[in-house]
Amino acid sequence: MGLGVVSRRVSEDELDDLLDELDSQGDLETSQQLLTLRTESRRYDKPVTIIEGFDLPDSEVESIASDLKSSVGAGGTVEDGRIEIQGDHRDRLPELLRDRGFDVRA
Repeated sequence: MGLGVVSRRVSEDELDDLLDELDSQGDLETSQQLLTLRTESRRYDKPVTIIEGFDLPDSEVESIASDLKSSVGAGGTVEDGRIEIQGDHRDRLPELLRDRGFDVRA
């Protein structure tokens, strides 16, 4: 007796439910990441706020950096998996990161 392969089409609703479930698991991973926030003085004693501790793909860190830079109205970069934002933003960035589900230590 042979075994037949049963195939069925997945509805869009089922696919959306699956994607939502996978996304909720991603949020759990985000909340388990502990980010550290510090400032350094750079050239001409200009402060730079550095956010470290991301365990995400580079593309996601780039996206987060872009959102944060827009939110505080400053330039910055992503280097070696950390976000560097021009200026001292230790007062505003922890709140913005917590709103995105991260645990932040300033």
